[in-house]
Amino acid sequence: MKQQNKFNSEQQQELAAQQHTTQNTAQEFATVEDLLRFDATQTSPPASLAPRLQQSSADIPRPNRPWWQKLFQR
Repeated sequence: MKQQNKFNSEQQQELAAQQHTTQNTAQEFATVEDLLRFDATQTSPPASLAPRLQQSSADIPRPNRPWWQKLFQR
């Protein structure tokens, strides 16, 4: 009996995942930007990405101040 209940809950999860996938494929987007915005809201980056980005961007120098800031901050 317990195995059958477990199997039923797994089937329900699979059904829910298939329905979710079906709902996502039925959408149409007017522009590519709309598609990318939608995808960004649905997808989260992995947690291991943040330290790697900080490490790789540590070597990038800060940009120089614009000429107008140098002129007005004498």
